[in-house]
Amino acid sequence: MSLRATHRDAGNVTVVDLSGRIVLGDGSALLRKTIRGLLEDQRKKILLNLADVDYIDSSGIGELVSGFTAVKNQSGDLKLLHLTKKVRDLLQITKLFTVFDVYTDESTALKSFG
Repeated sequence: MSLRATHRDAGNVTVVDLSGRIVLGDGSALLRKTIRGLLEDQRKKILLNLADVDYIDSSGIGELVSGFTAVKNQSGDLKLLHLTKKVRDLLQITKLFTVFDVYTDESTALKSFG
């Protein structure tokens, strides 16, 4: 299943709902294009909803980090919401769990942007 991304506004935060697999090729390219497009539109508070992402490979992890860095470089914030157990375990193994702000509740996540 390929990656699908839709975004919606929740106040001054853009929530990106992702579903599918973030893998080498189209998946990681779509994630990159989505984040860069939001930054071009001056949307710098981004919440990635990963509830329906069932798999991320190493290039997908790289793209998450790259997107995080791109947003931070523009003084923005990129946070993660609703990680599946598989994705949470992967972030813990790669020690990236401490890099990202991760939330299980959307309203709490939205409030965290201040």
